[in-house]
Amino acid sequence: MEGATARPCGSRALLFEVRTAAEVAAIVDAVRAARLPEVTELVPAARTVLVEVSAGAGLDRVRAAVADADPRDGAGGTGVLHTIPVSYDGADLDLVADTAGISRDEVVALHSGAEYTVDFCGFAPGFGYLSGLPGPLQQPRLESSRTAVPAGSVGIADVYSCVYPRRSPGGWRLIGRTDTVLFDPAADRPALFTPGDRVRFEAR
Repeated sequence: MEGATARPCGSRALLFEVRTAAEVAAIVDAVRAARLPEVTELVPAARTVLVEVSAGAGLDRVRAAVADADPRDGAGGTGVLHTIPVSYDGADLDLVADTAGISRDEVVALHSGAEYTVDFCGFAPGFGYLSGLPGPLQQPRLESSRTAVPAGSVGIADVYSCVYPRRSPGGWRLIGRTDTVLFDPAADRPALFTPGDRVRFEAR
């Protein structure tokens, strides 16, 4: 991919640095599509992708796959769609509505009417950064973070929406809550979200 910078991370990994979320998604899609058996880790972030291979494997095929990545193709994703039921009664719902200059009902309609993509996961186990937030809801984080946000809280900040998988500190604007379990360490697949998954929120 033109413009991507590849930085070695030890002898078994490359960190690709790019400029946009679309370029991150294109690299992830290209590496997945190549089905390289030597790839052991594929970790996207906001503007980077880490690709690690097994011991003794080379990185040439990873470089070749990334060279073919094209963000103009659109994100292929994983093909998985999660529907998350939400009670829109969050502590910051009025703040979000006032900031956007719209009603509470319009906030709900905008948030639940969009489709989101899990760009990357981080901050806490199972915490996904979901792109696709409508423009009027793209608002800054709170000036002061809360010391404890309940598990299942649905929030927005900057260009992302999220669901808090467990009770933790946080500064996102809270607009609702869900009973959906985002992270279960005892499950075969502990985290519900994988980068590339799609997410829709359903008002209840």
